[in-house]
Amino acid sequence: MRAAEKTDLTLRWMAFLLIAVLGLAYVKWYPYYQRTLFAASHHSIGGSILMGAAPRPPEPSVAAALDYAWAYGKAVWKALALGLLLGSAVQVLLPPQWIFKAMGATGFQSVAVAGLLSLPGMMCTCCAAPVVTGLRSRQASPGAAVAFWLGNTMLNPATLVFTGFVLGWNWTALRLVFSAVMVFGLGYLINYRMGHASPESLKLPATQDPRTADAGNALARWFRLLLQMAIRLIPEYLILVLLLGAARAWLFPQAGPDVNNELAWIVAFAAAGAVFVVPTAGEVPIVQALLLLGVGAGPAAALLLTLPPISAPSVAMLVPTFGWRVLLLVGIAIVALGIAAGLLAVMLGF
Repeated sequence: MRAAEKTDLTLRWMAFLLIAVLGLAYVKWYPYYQRTLFAASHHSIGGSILMGAAPRPPEPSVAAALDYAWAYGKAVWKALALGLLLGSAVQVLLPPQWIFKAMGATGFQSVAVAGLLSLPGMMCTCCAAPVVTGLRSRQASPGAAVAFWLGNTMLNPATLVFTGFVLGWNWTALRLVFSAVMVFGLGYLINYRMGHASPESLKLPATQDPRTADAGNALARWFRLLLQMAIRLIPEYLILVLLLGAARAWLFPQAGPDVNNELAWIVAFAAAGAVFVVPTAGEVPIVQALLLLGVGAGPAAALLLTLPPISAPSVAMLVPTFGWRVLLLVGIAIVALGIAAGLLAVMLGF
């Protein structure tokens, strides 16, 4: 590699790390440090975005849609902007061969690497989606990309701490065990279905050759790609958030003692959680509010496991990246794990 190429590569890495570190520090790390202190002293991180102080979500209406979209948008817009910046930066600034070697193999190693790399991100499922798209475009394996996607929400260190201070450390332990199975187990399952390979046996595709993939003005390509991602992802994202905000009362028709630990309620809440969309850690005050209203531990635990990792908007954003077959498998597996968590919570007397 010539000296000019080494310098260019170093500058790209420095630019990416600068954006990632400063962006995450501003959007995630410092705010979550403050929320951790608040959670430790108040055993709360705020009200439920699902229904506020009311005993149930509002009836479907335009006002309900707009109110939820406004509250949700205020909570995530910075993280979404950062997700788009990082998702496009991955495709322009990072060496394609590095991502391919680290996360391109269809075995467990790439899944483990991606899951661990997701820890600093702490993104919600929708805000992580652009980064996942960037990783897949750079030939990260499907299982590794899924592990990174799910790890942002389920292995989020701040959310695990919030869960402990607000709900109790038994809830954190339950969440952590099932999250590890979800992130690493589901990622490996997807890679297993795609076939086994090692980094040494895989060759970088010609279209990803660094000599051709990174040609041209990087800044112009970055801006163009950022604009393309925003135009493609944001409109459908907003529409689905509005629809879900209006449909809250249909997804969660009851929130009281009638929602007991029967299997039907556990299944219903697990499925509803996989469809609905919340900001990062939004599931914690929702579950807290439901428990205070008398909802059974089984449905609450199922919701705690299925609200964060996926949603209708995040799935729609990633259909071009994974295809429906992979996303359907992810959705079914997450709902099944949510049901299992709910049943275990009942058995353990949560």
